[in-house]
Amino acid sequence: MATLRALLDDVVEGAETVVLFSPSAAYYERSLEVDDVDVVVCANENDVGAERFVELPLEFVDVAERIRFGIEGATDEGYVAEGDEIVCATKLFDETIDNVTRVRVGDFEPLGTYDLLTNSRADPDVISAVVDVAVELGQKGQKGEPVGALFVVGDAGKVMNKSRPLSYNPFEKSHVHVGDPIVDVMVKEFTRLDGAFVISDAGKIVSAYRYLEAHGEGVDIPKGLGTRHMAAASVTRDTNAIAVALSESDRLVRAFKGGELVLEIDPEDY
Repeated sequence: MATLRALLDDVVEGAETVVLFSPSAAYYERSLEVDDVDVVVCANENDVGAERFVELPLEFVDVAERIRFGIEGATDEGYVAEGDEIVCATKLFDETIDNVTRVRVGDFEPLGTYDLLTNSRADPDVISAVVDVAVELGQKGQKGEPVGALFVVGDAGKVMNKSRPLSYNPFEKSHVHVGDPIVDVMVKEFTRLDGAFVISDAGKIVSAYRYLEAHGEGVDIPKGLGTRHMAAASVTRDTNAIAVALSESDRLVRAFKGGELVLEIDPEDY
């Protein structure tokens, strides 16, 4: 008589690596007893002392995003390679691991979020909130019309010194933070006017309407991108900030770090 375990054997058969998302110490110890399988832990902290560890800076409510991020991190760290068959064990409905997914590394295009979130000066939650605002603007525009926007996140003092105001600063005496739903509505309204938003490491909106010099020397952006993207790349080359740009023409969201394009998102697919 067939058993449920036999029915599900194909899910794990031949897998070379198991990625455990925030496992308990007991679960991790049990995983080490499995022969011929490498174990990678993906969590906020390496509480279990895993030899192979990927930092999970956000919880990622969407399980598919969580798994995608973990695989991208494991690939960047050299724990897995394209073509590897891996099993991801994560939490879906409970506080214990209750979901198993099989994935082949390379079956989907990496987003580039691992390095952006784990190796940037700004808080990962802040970067994620800014990307979400840009994506929503890309999806809906401003009053139904396409709009462009530029957000510079982190190293705000240096960014302010390397830019100049185009108009009054509506956030000069405020203490509002990106990610607050009411504040995000305000931010979307202000995208109607030119200039960049400057946001601190902790998410405080320091300024709007900032003019950033766009210099091509030492930056690497794809051909066809305009001055907004050049300015985004330039400011990240000269500071420890990251920049998130929404293109008015193609509605794509792009992130820059160290003078280079590191992330490109189509809001319609996000």
